[in-house]
Amino acid sequence: MSNKEVQIETGWNKELSLEFTKPYFTSIRQFLKKELGAKKIIYPPAKLIFNAFNLTPWDKVKVVVLGQDPYHNPGEAMGLSFSVPRGTKLPPSLKNILKEQKADLGIELPDHGDLSSWANQGVLLLNAMLTVEHKKAGSHKKIGWQLFTDAVIKTLSDRKENLVFLLWGNFAKGKKTLIDANKHLILESAHPSPLARNAFFGNHHFSKTNNYLQKHKISPINWQL
Repeated sequence: MSNKEVQIETGWNKELSLEFTKPYFTSIRQFLKKELGAKKIIYPPAKLIFNAFNLTPWDKVKVVVLGQDPYHNPGEAMGLSFSVPRGTKLPPSLKNILKEQKADLGIELPDHGDLSSWANQGVLLLNAMLTVEHKKAGSHKKIGWQLFTDAVIKTLSDRKENLVFLLWGNFAKGKKTLIDANKHLILESAHPSPLARNAFFGNHHFSKTNNYLQKHKISPINWQL
């Protein structure tokens, strides 16, 4: 994993420069280099590890959607939480996100699950772990990524105002302590996974997000894919 392959947008690079110098981040680099050297298949591809940051520059962030782990099947992970490339079958959680969006805003269901247009408008689609091994969910849970992404959440909370944090499921809700609720809107619900037995539906997070943004004179998100 070379520095040339793995690059992060300049605004983020500046804000997170201290994190990149810490021992844990050096350990992440060494771990991934070793795994790739051992011919392990890692998702997403190296050039997409920081895709969320590159599509949503530091100075454009309005909303943060927190996921847990990249998809671990071939061709699915693209460095954006919950998103899959066009032409890829929609995972169950993403299907439910889009169903809730339709119920909330009346938006027709798209024929794809590529959320890049959200990212381009300021929705940071952040996974807590930025890599995973092929077919092994959670396999990189303990290599240090959470130290990095926790720092991302806290840095956003500390240095920005009037962001919307969408915390879906217990894992995401556990990050609430990193966010200053006096400066930002925190919206919580069950996880969109079918395992949550439809408890995700009816949260109206899409309309609530836009109402909050508009209230603070911030342009709303066009959620239509």
